[in-house]
Amino acid sequence: MKNNAINLDEKFSLIDQDWCPKIIGELNGQYVKVCRMRDNFVWHHHENEDELFMVFKGTLFIDFKERETVKVNEGEIFIVPKGVEHRPRTEGEVVYNLLFEPKSTLHTGNVQTNRTVSKLDWI
Repeated sequence: MKNNAINLDEKFSLIDQDWCPKIIGELNGQYVKVCRMRDNFVWHHHENEDELFMVFKGTLFIDFKERETVKVNEGEIFIVPKGVEHRPRTEGEVVYNLLFEPKSTLHTGNVQTNRTVSKLDWI
């Protein structure tokens, strides 16, 4: 058991790439991840997992093909149900996000692109 609390501001300050999640903890078969987001991500879905977005800094937009875009403000969460095609994005600003996901979850879901990270780093 670790004896120190995890300081999220410190962890976010260690991230130097957009859309490249980093692991900061694990529990119950899931990773706790932090991610810096900016501009558009890729359209994708997660076949077997819901996806939770918890915004700590900035404003995140989540586009959907089947419904209107959702705006997620600082201090808010939004859950995308499994199987729903979506694309997270920002309007040019940096957004800091916290995620809880099964260890097997790829952040690009069902698609492989140059942004897909197959091995996540701990910070």
